[in-house]
Amino acid sequence: MAGRRRSIRAKIFAIILVPVTALVAVWAYGSVITVQSGLELLRIRTVYDNVVVPAQGVIDQLQAERTLSAGFLGSKATLSPELQEQRQQTDAAVSRLEQVSVQARDATPDAMWGRLQELVTYARGLGSVRRQVDERVLTALEAVEHYSAVAEVGYQVYDRLMITPDIEFIQQAKAVILISRAREVMSQQSALLSGSLAAGRMTKAEYDAFGKMAGKRKLLYELGVGQLDADLAAPYLTLNSSATYRTYSAMENEVADRVVANRALFSGALAWRTASEAMTVAVGGLVGEGSQEIADRALPVARTTLYRIGIAAGLGLLVVALSIFFSIRLGRKLTAEMVGLEEAAIELADRRLPAVVTRLRRGEDVDVSAETPPVTIPGKTVEVDHVANAFTSVQRTAIEAAVDQARMRAGVNKVFLNLARRNQSLLHRQLSMLDGLEQQVTDPDVLDKLFGIDHLTTRMRRHAEGLIILSGAVPGRGWRTPVALFDVVRAAIEEVEDYLRVEVTVPHGPALMGPAVTDVIHLIAELVENATIFSPPHTQVFVRGEVAARGFALEIEDRGLGICADEMEQLNAKLAEPPEFDLADSERLGLFVVGRLAKRHGVRVSLRSSPYGGTSAIVLIPAELMAEGGAQEYPAESMVPAQPTPVLALTPPPDDLPRRVRQASLAPQLRPAHQQPQEDS
Repeated sequence: MAGRRRSIRAKIFAIILVPVTALVAVWAYGSVITVQSGLELLRIRTVYDNVVVPAQGVIDQLQAERTLSAGFLGSKATLSPELQEQRQQTDAAVSRLEQVSVQARDATPDAMWGRLQELVTYARGLGSVRRQVDERVLTALEAVEHYSAVAEVGYQVYDRLMITPDIEFIQQAKAVILISRAREVMSQQSALLSGSLAAGRMTKAEYDAFGKMAGKRKLLYELGVGQLDADLAAPYLTLNSSATYRTYSAMENEVADRVVANRALFSGALAWRTASEAMTVAVGGLVGEGSQEIADRALPVARTTLYRIGIAAGLGLLVVALSIFFSIRLGRKLTAEMVGLEEAAIELADRRLPAVVTRLRRGEDVDVSAETPPVTIPGKTVEVDHVANAFTSVQRTAIEAAVDQARMRAGVNKVFLNLARRNQSLLHRQLSMLDGLEQQVTDPDVLDKLFGIDHLTTRMRRHAEGLIILSGAVPGRGWRTPVALFDVVRAAIEEVEDYLRVEVTVPHGPALMGPAVTDVIHLIAELVENATIFSPPHTQVFVRGEVAARGFALEIEDRGLGICADEMEQLNAKLAEPPEFDLADSERLGLFVVGRLAKRHGVRVSLRSSPYGGTSAIVLIPAELMAEGGAQEYPAESMVPAQPTPVLALTPPPDDLPRRVRQASLAPQLRPAHQQPQEDS
């Protein structure tokens, strides 16, 4: 199956489209990636203000509540108003987190948003822990662990802050988170010591837990500070060399290593609390400043990124636009050249060559050089120039071939006409001689043979006239006076070999104008002969005629095998508009002659399937060819009855009846030339 055809314009457009599309795709991909990076940096500020800051507020309130709860559990005092107020502040921080985080929902990564919701859920579920604290069911260490588990969820929110693929930004954020976790451990230490100080002693479990906290705090703090860049690490290095850090670190080591006794520990309770709070506040302040610094860094980076992508996008768009412009311009130029070739080909095929052929058919002389001007296409490329030159040569060859073919066809037509005229003359002489012999011979057997030769000669004359028709000339026979269509049909049937199988049903009144008689006889004879040839010999062929609204209609019907629909459609097309005669197509010579004759007089001939399986030929003779007054009246003995005996008698009549004469049944106009009335020509 052939592929779908495409125009040159479409193919050129496809060639241009591939690289341009690739260029646009690369430009769009780079732009999208860069814009996405810039937008992600801008999202950091939104997430920081609406998620990170309020989440840190919840963690700070949890740390404060944890310290007060541990102190309450270590002491024997009743529930203090300070702890109750702190619980309210924790709940308020959770409510605020719920409210403001909604504003950053679209900018918050899904994993981070999931942990955020877990933080809210756990913080809302502190009621059971608080009841256990109030009922003193928990120890100070257990309370610290419960609150620390909730705070851990908050730090997991920070761990999932993966908004941008910027490695440097992620590294600094992770470092700050590590320091923030170290601060959380410091808060845990402070809470644990708060319970121990209130109780006046530290248990072994509390010593062990404090030692683990001290090691974890140092590790997280050192890792975090070590990953910060110089600007962010400078404040921490200053803190590390301060008296606050040295005091806190020394006391942390003493407690972790169990160097001091409980008595010494609790005698310095005020110093412990002061150092712990100072260190926690200092680290918390630095963590907040570091977080703010990182968030602030994202804004200029985002703006710079967007500015760069704006410039790059503009330049890329300009390059794409220029590429498209020059590609379209080149494509249009090449398309215009190809269209010029196409128009030249169409002009040759649809106008100049048909005009040359028409002139040749009329017998005019054609100047090949004048009819084959060179194809000129302005601005053509080398390849198109070669094609144009080749096309110029092709059109000259085509017109030369048309001229040669026309000359050859004219020569063949002259040969046809010359031979046909000679045969026609000889056949006319032969018919005259046969008529004379038929008048002289009395032997029935000899007379029957002469009738057979007469009938054969009549058919030969029709074939000779067929050659004249093929050559484009007009047969010599003709009449001036109208002839009855009944006689026209009978004369046509007499020119058919198997005429005995033909049954005629044609009214006597309608008549045909004299100039059309010869051609209509020939036309009907060809159709009747086809009907007899292409139907079984034992069947009949029916010729029916009747007056129609637009003239006179004849139907020739056979009882043969019929014609397939496709072939019948092709034959009807040739009958309606007969093509040039093809010497190689001699099988349908009779139908070609019918088409020529029908076109000459405006007669419509069409084939259709017969109800009996055969084929019917419908001949519509236009009203312009019908005689208004009918045919000339002739003696009754010269007319043929509606259901006649055969025109040619194969057996002699009895000696007591008038002897039949060849063609005596025909109207005088249709008799041979030597028997024609004086007005015939």
